[in-house]
Amino acid sequence: MYATSVKNPTFGQNFVNLKSISFFILALFTFGAFAQEQQPEGGRQINIVYGANFTKDEAQFPGASIFSKDDERQVQFEHQGADLWCDIAIFYAEENRLKAIGNIRLQQGDSIEMNSGKMDYDGNSKLAKAWEKVDLTNGQMTLTTDTLYFDREKQQAYYNSGGKVIDSANVLTSIVGTYFMTPKKYQFQRKVHIDNPDYIIDSEQLDYYTTSKNAYMYGPSTITGEEYKIYCERGFYDTTIEQGYGIKNTRIDYDNKIIEGDSLYFDKATEFASATNNIQITDTINNGVIRAHYAEVHKAKDSVFATKRAVSISLVQKDSLYMHGDTLMVTGKEEERVLRAFRNAKFYKTDLSGKCDSIHFEEKTGITQLITNPVLWNVDNQITGDSIHLISDLETDKLDSLKVIENAFIISLDTISGTEYNQAKGINLNGKFIENELKIIDLDKNTELIYYIYNDDQELIGVNKSKSSKIRLEMANNDIEDITFYVDPDGDIFPEDEWEQQSKKFKGFIWRGDERIMSKEEIFDEDDNNIELVKIRGIDNPIDIDAEENERQNNQNDPINAPNTKAVKPKKPVLKKKEQTP
Repeated sequence: MYATSVKNPTFGQNFVNLKSISFFILALFTFGAFAQEQQPEGGRQINIVYGANFTKDEAQFPGASIFSKDDERQVQFEHQGADLWCDIAIFYAEENRLKAIGNIRLQQGDSIEMNSGKMDYDGNSKLAKAWEKVDLTNGQMTLTTDTLYFDREKQQAYYNSGGKVIDSANVLTSIVGTYFMTPKKYQFQRKVHIDNPDYIIDSEQLDYYTTSKNAYMYGPSTITGEEYKIYCERGFYDTTIEQGYGIKNTRIDYDNKIIEGDSLYFDKATEFASATNNIQITDTINNGVIRAHYAEVHKAKDSVFATKRAVSISLVQKDSLYMHGDTLMVTGKEEERVLRAFRNAKFYKTDLSGKCDSIHFEEKTGITQLITNPVLWNVDNQITGDSIHLISDLETDKLDSLKVIENAFIISLDTISGTEYNQAKGINLNGKFIENELKIIDLDKNTELIYYIYNDDQELIGVNKSKSSKIRLEMANNDIEDITFYVDPDGDIFPEDEWEQQSKKFKGFIWRGDERIMSKEEIFDEDDNNIELVKIRGIDNPIDIDAEENERQNNQNDPINAPNTKAVKPKKPVLKKKEQTP
């Protein structure tokens, strides 16, 4: 009945030209028979819209009908809302599948279009396999690959041999990729790479929503911008405004600072980054470190704000200095840094520690001010006054000198008796450090001294109790080696039996030995050590990305309710007026 003169329809064979009434009669008889033979249930039969040239080749394609384009148009098929055009089609009506060859175009609705050189399509499973220069577009992006599988039942397209997606903002490539058409989302896997004029993203797995251009990252992921670099193993990034967060093994290299924490948030437009839980901020220029459980970095102001067990760690002459406060603030550019610790401020290094209400350090002057009820311990010496200043050498960064302003008082426990105290007091105090050791102490105005004197056998010789206008104490091995009195000294050395009749403590004496900070751990109090950390969504259990994206889009104009992983920003302290350096 039909001409079968062609062996292989792929190579420009001569087909019988069936047009007009001839084609109508052919289609009527042929497809009427096809419809009666095991037609798929539910109306899933592939329909021929335009067959043009027709032939059969039972030797090579048993049971298939072969169609090819004519001079007017291509072969066209229709199946459940999708149309397919090609140059040649090998159609197995009984099995409800076809092979398409040459200039293939598959159109689904008004949005999805797929082009390729070859395609297999199964009408029962609604699965298409396309290869040879494949591209798929939805009007907003174009996917190109060598081989693409299109599951029309699940409305998914996927590749596993490398693909590229181009939209208005980005060029995305990966080894494996799946396109979910309902949420308009790509899931890229293995060597995922996003190229944008302003940044580059590399990840092991990344979900990308083509409408919002939001990216959700899994596994080791890096975002490299012009002035920042972000690493995380789970996170979110808005590729249009360069804003996002990371919630697993996160790190931001930002403005000469390295920020690490359980959760990090970043916004390029406001030049702002914040971190929550187990944070470390490293100043790569000054080799300083801040640790806390909440912190903010403001690039424009070159500042860091940290709270919740906040501590600053810096290197002073090969010894780490730990500084703590309920709140820490670091502001200013390189070589002009200002560090402030507010409320319950404490610091510790091996031979020096102290506490007060607030600490103010200015890099430009090298002065550290201990403000409001300060106390300083230099080894075993307790030093107090209305205000205490520690001054560093600007060239060497070594500790140079000490100033106590108003009501200066030095106390040390007499270690031999274990019950008495050496004491020196005056209006002001000036101390000199040599090689990080306090060597000279000058007390000025209304000075007084009590000092216990022992012989080599540690037997009490007497107690020196004196007054003068000025006293100099010269120290060795953190103990008094020599005492010099200036301008009309008045006093005596009392033997032990006479000393019992004397007043053993000067007015204003307060021993604060139980407050002494003996280790870096002791700069934190009970409240610091029992902070309840913010629960960060997504660390313990994976986030439902589709639900979060839907929530994000619903609240895109309502930033208060928009999803995020940041902690609630604590209130900043009321800053006190900085004390002036005398």
